[in-house]
Amino acid sequence: MASQWRKVWSRHFSGASNLAADMEQPGASTHRVWLEIVVLATAAACAFALLLATLGTAAGAATGEVGTVRTPEPTFEGMVTCSKCEAKHSASLGTTANKCILNCVRSGATFALIDGDRTYQLDGDLVVLKKVAGRRAYIVGAVQGNRIKVSSVAAA
Repeated sequence: MASQWRKVWSRHFSGASNLAADMEQPGASTHRVWLEIVVLATAAACAFALLLATLGTAAGAATGEVGTVRTPEPTFEGMVTCSKCEAKHSASLGTTANKCILNCVRSGATFALIDGDRTYQLDGDLVVLKKVAGRRAYIVGAVQGNRIKVSSVAAA
């Protein structure tokens, strides 16, 4: 067996090797073919991975995502009310602040947040804002003038 391998080895590296000569040796060509398949498959997988990494980097650079830093949105705490009544709901209506706010919003007013001496108009999901109407709440969102683009709401 060792002499057969020496013959195949010497033929292979001496340049005199051909497929017919390798086929005469039992098992020699099949081992070589499998080795070549494994090497080629590994090389193809590495080339494909390199291509994907290059395309991903190029796509990230083209969209401007590389190096983008997100700043956290500010959090506000205050009373959720309506833009019509603000903090002065009429006691003569005989309803709770929550019902007054919901009635005002139905008639065209917007939700508002009173945070100390500042009043902000709230732009966000009405269903979520209705749940905290008339209550203290934490509002997270981006400020644009006197408006807050609401990202999240939590009762205080």
